[in-house]
Amino acid sequence: QVTRDYIQSIYSRMDVLLESGDERGESSYNSLLNDVARDLKSTSIVTESEGATVAFVDGYEAPLIVQKSDGGFGYATTDLAAIRHRVGTLNADRVIYVVGTPQSQHFQQVFAIARKAGWTKDASFEHAAFGSVLGDDGKIFRTRAGGTVKLADLLDEAETRAFDLVTAKTPDLPELERKSIAHDVGIGAVKYFDLLRDRLGDYKFSFDAMLSMDGNTAPYLQYAHARIRSIFRKAESSSISFDKSALIQLNDPTEIALAKTLLRFGETVEGVARELKPHFLCTYLYELSGKFSTFYEACPVIQSDEPTRSSRLALCDLTARTIAKGLDLLGIGHPERM
Repeated sequence: QVTRDYIQSIYSRMDVLLESGDERGESSYNSLLNDVARDLKSTSIVTESEGATVAFVDGYEAPLIVQKSDGGFGYATTDLAAIRHRVGTLNADRVIYVVGTPQSQHFQQVFAIARKAGWTKDASFEHAAFGSVLGDDGKIFRTRAGGTVKLADLLDEAETRAFDLVTAKTPDLPELERKSIAHDVGIGAVKYFDLLRDRLGDYKFSFDAMLSMDGNTAPYLQYAHARIRSIFRKAESSSISFDKSALIQLNDPTEIALAKTLLRFGETVEGVARELKPHFLCTYLYELSGKFSTFYEACPVIQSDEPTRSSRLALCDLTARTIAKGLDLLGIGHPERM
């Protein structure tokens, strides 16, 4: 419970929607382990080896231990019990294991045994493996003293740096608003930096890189969103009305390029869900922000005459909403101003 309480505080700080009711600790499967071993022993899937009950999987030399020689159970049996529960009780049709790459063999063997036993039914089981976070020395990211870096300390530093960044850019904003923006920027920067690359690869940790306003970073995307929203604040202050139902007319090449990119949002999200690769969405949002910047530099918006102004305002609004929705899907905030 101590662990749960601490993790929940981190989840809340990171705007993660998981709650205690969404998790099921491995000990909760203890009462099911004997049934797993008994049912497997009634099949030809397992065999006895040096007093232990093991299962061999084609392509792997080492067997999966279902029950130890002393009668105890290991991770494999717990994972098999979890599969039975997830399919039989939760009626899951797709189960995704977000666990480090070194556990790939373990899960391939567990999935294979569960399929042989008929426990997976028609559900798909996928291991969304991920690489490691490295320091400047190319080794696993650690503190200067050589210890493991705590996520809470990392988030503290990210929010502090983000607050300094926001204060430097918009010192006239009230401190409370700057702190709120710094939370979105700092937490978002950490999340985005982790999701930006193909999850299978390792990457080097860098505060300077993740909080940069240039390049493919969360602050860059957040600034693009805030920049668009500032257009509507300027329009409002100039008593220019905006009709969200206005027809978007595409004439300038930069308008057409931006619109074509907007049309790819749906297929991008589908690709993320299919391949379990969030970096597809990161790359898309970065490209979209770049297309908007090119459009905005080439095409006057508020200064245009009607109906061009309404058309371009509608295109701007759609772009801002798409960036916001994309960041929402990544669990990242999108301030109205920065």
